[in-house]
Amino acid sequence: MTTKQQVLDLLEQNRGSFLSGEDLASRLSISRTAVWKAIGALREEGHAICAQGGRGYCLSPDSDRLSAPAILQALRHPVFDVRVLPETGSTNDDAKRAAESGAGEFTVIAAERQHSGKGRLGRSFYSPQNTGIYFSVILRPRMPVEDALYITTAAAAAAAEAIEEVCGKQAGIKWVNDIFIDGKKVCGILTEASIDMESGSLAYAVLGIGVNVAPPEGDFPAELTAIAGSVCQAGEYRPGMRSRLLAAILDHFYAYYKAFPARQFLDSYRGRSILTGKTVTVHRGDRQYPAQVTGIDDCCRLCILRDGQPELLSSGEVSVRL
Repeated sequence: MTTKQQVLDLLEQNRGSFLSGEDLASRLSISRTAVWKAIGALREEGHAICAQGGRGYCLSPDSDRLSAPAILQALRHPVFDVRVLPETGSTNDDAKRAAESGAGEFTVIAAERQHSGKGRLGRSFYSPQNTGIYFSVILRPRMPVEDALYITTAAAAAAAEAIEEVCGKQAGIKWVNDIFIDGKKVCGILTEASIDMESGSLAYAVLGIGVNVAPPEGDFPAELTAIAGSVCQAGEYRPGMRSRLLAAILDHFYAYYKAFPARQFLDSYRGRSILTGKTVTVHRGDRQYPAQVTGIDDCCRLCILRDGQPELLSSGEVSVRL
């Protein structure tokens, strides 16, 4: 942990209270000058740190920067190594590079902003600064490639549960990987995997999650306004909610992940399905056809009726007028 991170950790632990520069220097075994430089660097990153002569430094209760200390303090399962970047191209790309370099399981790379956020089927994920959470988790599961779908579906159940816990909003799941609130998409999930060619199993997987927590400044781009929404509406968001939500998603996912063979997430996933009972349009390559959704099976496949005949979808895209 860098000096800057250590200073932020102590300030986060004492959020709203003053710590003198001498106290910070003593606790961290560094010089007062090093403390001063760390405070300056944190302020440049957007952390709201107050300074008063004779009292020292205080992280404002209203400071809302996403930070590793805040996330780690909110976690119930302290197995994650959390790293937060001010901005990046794609946290999934960062995590894949880290995994290839030997980063351990449960390494989490988060960012305040992404320039090239990734969605399914080559799409982009709009990732503006200060209003969302964008993060990727390195996983090293012992499972065949065909079971990788369970990572995505477990994460969807975890994200929906965390949104309900932290933000008090009822969340629904659109198969296979989108979270909806009030008819609009607020969260997308993308799992990318590397295959061990010798064993035919996963070498590692990277689970990427993006959540629109608050409305972005100036609203969403015109092409997204009809489909994209945020968990919180104007005036509902509270400082620190993003860090708490990210931690809650990790906690809920970890509980499912450590018991993957039992597929305990299935009931939660099925119960939040917004497609069951609906007529949808199935998109398969350049073909599309109407179908009736009857449910989700134990392998997380979408159960449909096409011209009255049952089918199971393990991949593809479906659309529905909500």
